[in-house]
Amino acid sequence: MPLAGNDHLTDHLGFGAVERSARNTAILEGKITFRDGFREMLDSIDTPFGECVEFLCQRVTLDPHFTEFYNWAKNNNVPIVVLSSGMVPIIHALLVKLLGHEPENIQIVANQVASRDGKDINSKGGWQIDFHDDSHFGHDKSLEIRPYAAIPKSDRPILLYAGDGVSDISAARQTDLLFAKKGHGT
Repeated sequence: MPLAGNDHLTDHLGFGAVERSARNTAILEGKITFRDGFREMLDSIDTPFGECVEFLCQRVTLDPHFTEFYNWAKNNNVPIVVLSSGMVPIIHALLVKLLGHEPENIQIVANQVASRDGKDINSKGGWQIDFHDDSHFGHDKSLEIRPYAAIPKSDRPILLYAGDGVSDISAARQTDLLFAKKGHGT
């Protein structure tokens, strides 16, 4: 089963799949917030940030039809917005590698990366996630969708959301159509 980038990092460079799954279960049961659980997952990774990006670029693949969808959207002037609990530099690097060029019609709304304790992000233990907002999600994706959802249906396009994990729950409630990846879970 393919994993999202953050899961790959946590499972292979951090505290592993068992601990990640335990955090996801605790999040779903309301024992900890997504923000706290996700920070714990990423804090378990001390690999320099640039090496994390390279690690993911070597292992993550696109869904088989993404390039076709990307080209259709570009040719039909349909914007693609990536709402992610991941980090902008990683998502951008993956899109460039997997598409083979700079994405022209994709906006990335995600967390950033920041130095930890004044270190260089490319040193061991030198980076941490810089959350997009102050919510208990760390990045409440629904906040990005709500302004569009508030427009009367007769005046706005259909809002479609595709998700694959725990971080997508808030956004899923705000859209007209929801696609969820089969086989993904904690």
